[in-house]
Amino acid sequence: MIGAVIAMQSEADILLNEMNVHRSLVVSGKKIFVGTAYGKDVAVCLCGVGKVNAALGTQILVSKFDAEKLLNFGVAGGLNNDTKLCEVYQIFAAVQFDFDLVQLNGTKIGTLNEYTENYLLLNQLDLPFNKKKLGTADRFNDSAADYQLLTKELNADIRDMEGAAVVQAAYAAELPVYSIKAISDVAGSGSTTEQFLVNKDKALQNLKNALPMIFDKL
Repeated sequence: MIGAVIAMQSEADILLNEMNVHRSLVVSGKKIFVGTAYGKDVAVCLCGVGKVNAALGTQILVSKFDAEKLLNFGVAGGLNNDTKLCEVYQIFAAVQFDFDLVQLNGTKIGTLNEYTENYLLLNQLDLPFNKKKLGTADRFNDSAADYQLLTKELNADIRDMEGAAVVQAAYAAELPVYSIKAISDVAGSGSTTEQFLVNKDKALQNLKNALPMIFDKL
């Protein structure tokens, strides 16, 4: 069973519209859809935005639906010229850039207390997408301080609000985890909110076009 953890309805719909849904239910306030897609058994959790929602959604799929591998996909923000609007990328490493124990134990920003490195590595699929590093936090903004942290200290390429939390939960469950992101906005190119609203649908369409290839490799 593939467990797909997806934040927003618009993101989930690109998969749900291709699924044969056998049943739908609500677990701990999260909508779950169980069925088949592209010849694979899938349970989709519409988890909601943010890290706690993402971790909860991941654990539901692990504990209640026996997910054997985990997939997180959706739109995200680009952070440099190498991330192009609406293009699809595979994430190979993720960090929570709002997690900070530097003052307490001297570790790098984003290093979880149970780990020694700030970036957690993801499993990889044989896909024709460039691989990028993801920064995750519970905020969507145009903060100059966040941008500097992400690009100068962490060398991240993409940012979102769920991906690294899914990875942390997958590590705890000792399951493979994959993440695919399509770029809806790029920092430094005007308001990220305005870009998101303009580009979200095209980015999701590109991601939808990639789903058959992604599921073929899962």
